[in-house]
Amino acid sequence: MKSLQEKILKEGSVSGSDILKVDSFLNHQIDIRFLNEIGKEFKERFKEDKVDKILTIEASGIGIASIASQYFENVPVVFAKKVESKNLDKEVYETKVYSFTKGKEYTVRVSKKYLNKGENILVVDDFLANGRAVLGLNNIINQSGANLVGVGIVIEKGFQEGRKVLEDEGIRVESLAIVESIQDGKVVFK
Repeated sequence: MKSLQEKILKEGSVSGSDILKVDSFLNHQIDIRFLNEIGKEFKERFKEDKVDKILTIEASGIGIASIASQYFENVPVVFAKKVESKNLDKEVYETKVYSFTKGKEYTVRVSKKYLNKGENILVVDDFLANGRAVLGLNNIINQSGANLVGVGIVIEKGFQEGRKVLEDEGIRVESLAIVESIQDGKVVFK
């Protein structure tokens, strides 16, 4: 997605050789107009697939998934919660995921009421790095008996193992921008 690459180059910043900050438009302050373009692009990439629900993980994926849902006939958006809460149902699907960005492991949970056997689930997230978050969500989908249609990623860190890990599991990955490397403070796209 050329416009996404341009926005990353214009508004993004890098830290070290593996951190890309896009908090000015994607995961802290959100550019809703631009997120609509992202949602349309996800619909274009998954137009042949039946999608019953969109699944993401809190927090950065929620806005992206919510906007994208409009282009999939407003299907429900479900997000895995990272923090145990008193208002979360006792009956949950849960798994552990490691966050590359945060450098720690979380137990994520989804109420059993919101994922059902036979449903077709599209996973959407802001970044793909090592693939652990998506593998965790896929584990939850498998526990529920639902089907994973594919994974829509806004920005993939192509220099990390995420895509290979997911494709080795037979998971379809559609990334809107693939960062090949971050060198000398510059982002290089694939």
